[in-house]
Amino acid sequence: MLDRRTFLAACSTAGLASPLFPGVLWSMAADKPKITAELIDAAARVADVPIAEDQKQMLLDGLNEQIAHYASIEKLAIPNSVAPALLFDPVLPGRKLPAERLPMRISAVPAVHASGTPKNLEELAFATARELAEWVRTRRVSSTALTEMYLERLRRYDPKLHFVITYTEERARAQAREADREIAAGKYRGPLHGLPWGAKDLLAVKGYPTTWGAGGFEMQTFDEDAEVVKRLDRAGAVLVAKTTLGALAQGDKWFGGRTRNPWNPAQGSSGSSAGSASATAAGCVAFSIGSETLGSISSPSTRCGCTGLRPTFGRVARTGAMALSWSMDKLGPICRAVEDCALVFDAIHGPDGRDRTVREAAFHWDAQLDWRALRVGYLKKAFEAPPPAEAATGEPAKTPAEQKKREEDRARRALAQARREYDRKYERAALDKLAAMGVHLVPIELPEFPYDAMVPLLVAEAAAAFDELTRSGRDKLLTEQGPDDWPNQFRVARFYPAVEYIQANRARMLAIEAMDKVFRDVDVIAAPSGSTQLVATNMTGYPALILPNGLRGEDAPKPRSEDPERNVGGPGTPLSLTFLGDLYGEAKLLAFARAYQEATGFHRIHPKLDQKSGGEGGATAGVR
Repeated sequence: MLDRRTFLAACSTAGLASPLFPGVLWSMAADKPKITAELIDAAARVADVPIAEDQKQMLLDGLNEQIAHYASIEKLAIPNSVAPALLFDPVLPGRKLPAERLPMRISAVPAVHASGTPKNLEELAFATARELAEWVRTRRVSSTALTEMYLERLRRYDPKLHFVITYTEERARAQAREADREIAAGKYRGPLHGLPWGAKDLLAVKGYPTTWGAGGFEMQTFDEDAEVVKRLDRAGAVLVAKTTLGALAQGDKWFGGRTRNPWNPAQGSSGSSAGSASATAAGCVAFSIGSETLGSISSPSTRCGCTGLRPTFGRVARTGAMALSWSMDKLGPICRAVEDCALVFDAIHGPDGRDRTVREAAFHWDAQLDWRALRVGYLKKAFEAPPPAEAATGEPAKTPAEQKKREEDRARRALAQARREYDRKYERAALDKLAAMGVHLVPIELPEFPYDAMVPLLVAEAAAAFDELTRSGRDKLLTEQGPDDWPNQFRVARFYPAVEYIQANRARMLAIEAMDKVFRDVDVIAAPSGSTQLVATNMTGYPALILPNGLRGEDAPKPRSEDPERNVGGPGTPLSLTFLGDLYGEAKLLAFARAYQEATGFHRIHPKLDQKSGGEGGATAGVR
């Protein structure tokens, strides 16, 4: 029997690269046992693709030849964990990776420890991992007590924020007891020893479901822990929960509901590392692990006021993690402070012998690194005022409904521009603060490429990763079914010609080469978090550090909608700033970002979870 996948592949074999023609032809012939020349003519008229007589025969011949081959591949039932034979590597020939391995140099003992052991352990809920590490190392706070405190907070606030899919209490309590025994015996594993953490539920954990946040996968299990979980186990960290993610790593809505922003629970937390960011910001874990393909660490870190590290592509082994895009997926920490990200990254980076994209390269965290010696750029155009919104033109509306829609669109655009103009003063204040710190900022522009035109690469890989889901019709079990959601996007991707996929990858290589030239002149680049850099750096594999950059004041434009899908920004919600680093340049990136964070202190402001919305600590527009 001829199936749709085989048919489209044969069309490509026959040289019919148009995404429309094969789809039209298939829809006309889906119920037919045989494709005929007449059907090809009809489909060609609909698709406006000229097909010569000799091309028709070649197409028919190609279909017959390819059916058996593609059907046999489908029978393999390839699991999500199997990567393609082709590897993405952003490192150009001649580039030398860090090789010198030196002992980690963490910051001095935090001043908070001079005040003695807290009477109420919840006073430590929002402490940084670096601070918690000292409490545990000195045995003034046990890992068991810390674990129980965070488990209780997770239970208390999950009904409000919906950030947990599965609690790992039995595992956590056993790990905490072992950590306390080891530390008492003088076997201290390092600054993560005994610290409770949360894992985005695309990481496999033996003995517990790994749901990928998606309907139809609620009871899925794996027989082996993900590599990142193994490494954090070896560091002595305590896994307390598997946190939410939008279904199959899209957005913040999962099969159990929508994860919420601790600063304003009327808003979603953004995604897809939704639960990792929300739980960290809410003081319910010491740190968490998220993943990013195209914004899934950056966006929830921004929304929830966290500090998130998206490492260089190929820095952290993804073995045991759900694959969405083999050439773009990255695992990284979401924390409350920059140094926390460095401590977690130190534990999880490096090859495991299974993820073939991961290179051998040293990482040396040095909290005393002289950040003043670094060359720092900023994306000049991205920090400039946005152009005013263009007034709508054209014929008058023909119906009241059309007029209403136009007015709603106009109001939406006006609000978006007002919000952008309001937020811009925080970005400008960040540049002023950097200058006050003595940083000489070099104006930089990203290479101009059609980055958005490369995004279909991600969707095509995702559609392949979940091929069976689409072919079987089980995609209807996913919560969201709109035009921008995975079920439709996976179907759209099937019309992406193989030739255009290759061409987009060639354009991507040009972008990598151009980006390499930019980082010959700078070590770090300051950028607005939501600018073009997000797509450009994800496509080219460069690391980024996202950190809090203040709270919006009471004069901020209020959200236009109460719908959590569209309810964004507003008074008392966090903003972020992004620092970009060179490939494998995480040590410099983190050191510089930490200097800015320590100079501003915005990571010390935390949400008041028992209020309806808003955060504590005020909301001035400037940067301290």
